[in-house]
Amino acid sequence: MKNAFGLKIVIPALALGMAMSAQVFAQDSGSASQSMSQAGNSAGNSADSAGNAVKHVYDGTVTAISDTEITAKVKSNLYGNKVTKAGDIHVATIAGIVTLTGTVPSANASETASRVTGQTGGVKGVKNELTTVPA
Repeated sequence: MKNAFGLKIVIPALALGMAMSAQVFAQDSGSASQSMSQAGNSAGNSADSAGNAVKHVYDGTVTAISDTEITAKVKSNLYGNKVTKAGDIHVATIAGIVTLTGTVPSANASETASRVTGQTGGVKGVKNELTTVPA
């Protein structure tokens, strides 16, 4: 008889506990679903950012290689020119823009250096910062 009385108390208490916990789990599953969705979006955004970073690194590397090639061509062309060969000309290239620094023996040598540089393939612009120092 005591068992029947105990069951009468335990069974409704158990049913009430399960009913209450079902509501809690239902609320949590919504926020869990939102959390999973946010995590998925975050992972997708991270992948996009990583992809963009790789593209920028690639583009930067291609530009650096191109700039190095331009610098080498300009130096070769300046060295091969009779007028500019005597100068102490330094060449730097950034994104196709070539900067000439150093010294040349005449204004004609400076002008020739600009012209030769501008005619070199891949050059987008020339900054002539050469100083004329008579020999």
